[in-house]
Order: sequence, then C-alpha cells, then structure tokens
Amino acid sequence: MGVIMEANVKTPTHRKPINLSLNAELVRMGKDLGLNISRIAEEALAQAIKKSVAESWAKENEEAIKAYNARVAKKGVFSDGMRTF
Repeated sequence: MGVIMEANVKTPTHRKPINLSLNAELVRMGKDLGLNISRIAEEALAQAIKKSVAESWAKENEEAIKAYNARVAKKGVFSDGMRTF
C-alpha cells in the first residue's frame, strides 16, 4: 500500500451524492431523532478507512516491528541508563 496521506475528513472540499442501501427501520429511527444520516455514514466510513490503513501498515511493517521488539528485549532502549524512575 505504501505511504498513505490521511485526508482531512473534517473539512470536505467536495461532497459526492451517492445511493446507499440501509436498513429502512434504522433510517426511520435516525430521521425521527433528527440525526444527520449522511454525516454519520461519512464519519463511519472515515473511521473504517483509518482502521484499515492502520491494519495494513502494521501488516506491512510486522517484520520490522518484531525485529525492533527483539532488539529492545535483548539490548534495551537508548535511555535505559538515563532513567531516574
């Protein structure tokens, strides 16, 4: 996947109208409660993307993370001699 720049999802520059199929009862209840269903769907999509990117990054870097953790377990970290706690 490579380097992925996180888009600023809080300030959309362009909104695209799309069709979604959602549970009709949930939509009715959401509307009855005055919820902004489009905004909720957008936020859920942004969170799902963020989670997927993080999982992909962790998988891509799994070998390096394991090697680093093994090195720290064997040699410690650079600040081990400096800690006062």
